[in-house]
Amino acid sequence: MSKPRIVVFGAAGHTGRFVVAELAGRGWAPVLAGRDAVKLTALREAYPASEVRVASADDPAALDAAMRGAGAVINCAGPFLDTATPIIEAALRARAHYLDVTAEQAAALAAFERFGADAIAAGIAVVPAMAFYGGLGDLLATAAMDGLAAADEIRVGIALDSWQPTRGTRVTGQRNTVPRVVVSNGSLQQLDAAQPAPAWRFPEPFGVQEMARVPFSEIITISRHLRVREIHTYLNQASLADVRNPSTPAPTAADESGRSAQIFIMEVIARVGSQERRALARGRDIYAVTAPLVVEAAERILDGRSRRAGVAAAGELFDAKDFLAALTPQHLDTEIS
Repeated sequence: MSKPRIVVFGAAGHTGRFVVAELAGRGWAPVLAGRDAVKLTALREAYPASEVRVASADDPAALDAAMRGAGAVINCAGPFLDTATPIIEAALRARAHYLDVTAEQAAALAAFERFGADAIAAGIAVVPAMAFYGGLGDLLATAAMDGLAAADEIRVGIALDSWQPTRGTRVTGQRNTVPRVVVSNGSLQQLDAAQPAPAWRFPEPFGVQEMARVPFSEIITISRHLRVREIHTYLNQASLADVRNPSTPAPTAADESGRSAQIFIMEVIARVGSQERRALARGRDIYAVTAPLVVEAAERILDGRSRRAGVAAAGELFDAKDFLAALTPQHLDTEIS
């Protein structure tokens, strides 16, 4: 029996190319979808078993054609404030599972608030933010919370040795003017950006880092399925300065896979009273590591290893520890204590 088709929307973009390569490496022949026929056709030269389907997010008929016969669609085309809703709607019409890689809180929240009932009725999974920002933090938080009914606080600390942003990251930053939120007193509250962030002691090679309060889409996903009174995300100041500097260059490939030399640590601390549980992931290139995260999720949905239909976070849909173990050590080094 042949495999179902997986459509990669935004296939010719920076993250999309990593996703296509990950799918091909696992034996899939992805459908290469997006707006730019020239770039998609050039990409297909490396993946001759794949098919090109040109579509833009503002053309419902073209989206329907792009998803014809698909079992799943992976949306890598930001800003997701613009693309997520029309592509989810097309996925619902096609009865194809939907995953995306957004770090945008508003896009992730809209998916949960708008499409839950429709996704259940269609029998599909809709998984927003199945990426480094969003999915990885959610999986680590779920693993740290294993066996706990609730926690007083979850803190997510992210340290990058540098951040060379893609053009898509910069465009999203310009487009995404929605105020960021955290979970405080058990509900989503607007971030108080003036409140200082404590320093964070990471394992080497990072050590003690000065941090900033920078909540990403994991705030939304964690809050949808874990009972936590406070959820906060912190990013080291050095990498934040990089991404805010307009002269910082785009990522540069450091090996044949296209990965940059960037390294990261993400640490999640779940606190109940004075007791803390920790889960940590180390790896390389936040854009590249998104590919095995979202592809592993798509495969598990398509082969029946996901828990339900509807809009769901990574840790809600999958066995978090088993999922992380599947990516260790090839893509991540993880520790759970």
